[in-house]
Amino acid sequence: MVRPRGTPAYLFAVQIVTGILLAFYYEASPATAWDSVRRITDEAAFGWYIRGIHKWAATLMVVAVILHQMRVFFTGAYRKPREINWMVGMVHPAVHPGARVHGVQPRVRAAELLGATVGANIADSVPLVGGFMKKLMLAGDSYNQNTTSRFFVLHAAVLPVTLGLLVMIHIAIIRIQGVTEMKFDDEKEQETKYFNFFPDHMMTELILGLVLMVLLTTLATILPPTMGPRANPIETPEVIKPEWYFYVAFRWLKLFPGTVAVLSMGFVVFLMFLWPFVDAGIRKVRKGSELSVWIGIAAVAAILGLTIWEAAVAH
Repeated sequence: MVRPRGTPAYLFAVQIVTGILLAFYYEASPATAWDSVRRITDEAAFGWYIRGIHKWAATLMVVAVILHQMRVFFTGAYRKPREINWMVGMVHPAVHPGARVHGVQPRVRAAELLGATVGANIADSVPLVGGFMKKLMLAGDSYNQNTTSRFFVLHAAVLPVTLGLLVMIHIAIIRIQGVTEMKFDDEKEQETKYFNFFPDHMMTELILGLVLMVLLTTLATILPPTMGPRANPIETPEVIKPEWYFYVAFRWLKLFPGTVAVLSMGFVVFLMFLWPFVDAGIRKVRKGSELSVWIGIAAVAAILGLTIWEAAVAH
């Protein structure tokens, strides 16, 4: 059966195209950034629509990548010989939210100016390299006139190129190794059936793209992105709330001291990066063990719990 697998790649392509269109009008300067975004939204032909498509494609891509990683994890598709592709894939959830964060900062809204400072201070709590990371993010020791252009370059050039290379490597490895098909122990071995790129695969991806564009258009029309107040460095916003996919990290940072929280989150990410080898060790000690599934269920429950907790509390 043909199953569409190109959702994240399609959404990434949509972001590239809409991002280029938005860049034609955007001015990466603290004095002009907010006004340029307002002109895109209120004056440029279909600017509000392009901005909405760009925003919702980024949001849906985060969801698609998370669901894809969960599918790979719970079906054991990271096991030998696909360890390297799992490790490549694990970099995606780190790079793409980072690109989104650097994308919202150039609007120079009040909450985002403070968010950039908070994020830089979190990076500063990392031992040894924290100070360098903070200066790299802010182009100095604090938010300044160069920070906006720094975030824009990271969002519009560095991170998209990095993400694009990762996607190409990921797809290339899949083409070489093939796709892991889910099957039960009592199923008989069946000959692998391939289908032609054209018209079978092409039509599948075309239908997927049309469905996604209808969904993106609906979201951009019903829930268009807003402007928010212009940033004022001497005023602190009453409500400080990150993007929804950072709720779990935001809640974790509130539960533990800064350095402990950052290092523990880093350890979890590192553990997941090397999970194929950890799982192989578990299965070597306990042959045929599916302990990974139960660990995954506990992790998903914890992530959902922390996310809902952070969403429910007042900020």
